[in-house]
Amino acid sequence: MAREELLDLGLKQAHLPALLMALVHVTGDASILDEFPRPVYDFFAEGRLGGYSEAQQAAIRARAKEAIETYLMNGQKLPPPPSAATVRKMMNFIAGADIPEHYVPFMEEELGLTGEDVKHPHWESEKLSAARKTLRVVVIGAGMSGILSAIRLKQAGIAFDVIEKNPDVGGTWFENTYPGCRVDNPNHMYSFSFEPNHDWPYHYSTQDVLLGYFQRTADKYGLRKNIRFETQVLETRFDEKTSKWHVKTKDKNGKEETLIADAVISAVGQLNQPKMPDIKGVGSFKGPAFHSAQWQHDVNLKGKRVNVIGTGASAFQFVPEIAPDVKEMKVFQRTPPWLGPTPDYHDKVGEGKKWLLEHVPMYDKWYRFWLFWMLTDGIYEFVKTDPTWNGPPNAVSPNNALLREMLTAAIKPQTDDAPWLFDKIIPDYPFGGKRSLRDNGKWVEALKRPNVELVTEPIAEINASGVKTKDGKQYDSDVLIYGTGFHASNFLRTFKVYGRGGVELHDKWNGDARAYLGMTVPGFPNFFMIYGPNTNIVVNGSIIFFSECSVRYIMGCLRLLAETGNATLEPKENVHDSFNVKVDEANKMMAWGAPQVTSWYKNAKGRVSQNWPFPLVDYWSATLRPNPSDFELKKSA
Repeated sequence: MAREELLDLGLKQAHLPALLMALVHVTGDASILDEFPRPVYDFFAEGRLGGYSEAQQAAIRARAKEAIETYLMNGQKLPPPPSAATVRKMMNFIAGADIPEHYVPFMEEELGLTGEDVKHPHWESEKLSAARKTLRVVVIGAGMSGILSAIRLKQAGIAFDVIEKNPDVGGTWFENTYPGCRVDNPNHMYSFSFEPNHDWPYHYSTQDVLLGYFQRTADKYGLRKNIRFETQVLETRFDEKTSKWHVKTKDKNGKEETLIADAVISAVGQLNQPKMPDIKGVGSFKGPAFHSAQWQHDVNLKGKRVNVIGTGASAFQFVPEIAPDVKEMKVFQRTPPWLGPTPDYHDKVGEGKKWLLEHVPMYDKWYRFWLFWMLTDGIYEFVKTDPTWNGPPNAVSPNNALLREMLTAAIKPQTDDAPWLFDKIIPDYPFGGKRSLRDNGKWVEALKRPNVELVTEPIAEINASGVKTKDGKQYDSDVLIYGTGFHASNFLRTFKVYGRGGVELHDKWNGDARAYLGMTVPGFPNFFMIYGPNTNIVVNGSIIFFSECSVRYIMGCLRLLAETGNATLEPKENVHDSFNVKVDEANKMMAWGAPQVTSWYKNAKGRVSQNWPFPLVDYWSATLRPNPSDFELKKSA
């Protein structure tokens, strides 16, 4: 396709507010911000047109075409960049509202107009250069967070080994290969801030595309030579005499080896150990039975009777994919998920939009900025509990009740031709109490198929021929698929961690995992976790954002050791404890912490051990750099 055709197509597909921002860079003329009103966004709509009238849309596209063609014909030379004050005005413009002052540095960093990787560790000083020659770190896991850790360690010049149980990188995107598997964050949010990709095929990437992205990133940074594939960590033990960690591993041939490290970074995640339901008879089904995270692709489902247990994120994706092929399907639901309208969830990215992202200066950065702002804390206030709320328990505040009404109204038209289904798919718990899912109609379409039945009667048992519900009905099948989630609250489930005095971390936690900023625990010096306790997100942002913040903080901790000449650091007990008190109190005031809500966000003791209850800017601020007074710093024994 010729360049002019791609430009015309791109202008039709463009996010118009981001296009306006790009025009300021291309023309050097900020007066365009006064010619058009700030965009108006509907949270449940795509937002691409910014609420502009057809006449305004045409005017924006005409101005853009003229400016971009001039830029291309003039050798792609840009005028001087806009001033800081103009950039600030542009941020407010594209956000559609004045960005609060305490968000500004945070959002400026995410905007990244300079193109600089601001989280690069930069260990160039004489003291740091000397210190890194003696440091060694073991990273456990080569998923998204492990790859990120390895990149930063390599940039700092620190020796490291990555231990990965799988034969390749990718973590959850290597392991989960069930039909329909894809991310629920827009691509530009679910990718490293310093490694953008302008060629995403879908708005929400499929598993294979994301796996390819992480594989290419690992290759680009030359990480594979540092990764020990098909190797498991059995335990990691702190030696108080040497202030070193001893990491015991076992490879695919059963050979055990112990690595010595100054620090250990656990990047094993929260959602990687499949969980079977607590139902009588699990394991007794005589036919093929498997968890969605361990999909058996050699089992042919065509023409088969299939029972699916669970209606969470995985089932929500694979049920519509396999429904057309099976003879009949029973989907057993304990509680329905909230469905968030996302019309483009399965849509491809237009070729014109890809061209804009690649060729129009700063369009990609402003488009990502808009996505980030809208997803950062967009509905955070709507999932906070109002202590004075005296309405029904299916909401926690007037805002939450309003959001419930809006979502219900969006879902209802999908069931107008199947009214019997409506009450079954509307949750009776507050929005935000459990994980909501991206809805473009495919889920309800699948449930309405003549060969699919949604069963809401509780399951009594699983037996040799199928599933029996508590009303006595037996549902025989040829295949049984579990979409029943993961052992989310059992952090670091696959290995032991022995700290000072030989105390094992899981024994210390006693079923209630806690950490300071989700990363460090008293008594476990130089042991760090990424995606640790209380760093999960429910309605705001991407987990990659959290990982980037965490890895910057961890690199800051290593820098603190190098600059002070200390061997170990660990959080002070009072710092750790007071932080967790604040987290617990805040989580109680969120929809997911409401007493009437049960979900995987809460552990067996009823505490929310998963979620970050504050705005994202708070985590960003807290992890910019470690505060030395938060830690016990010690010289080598």
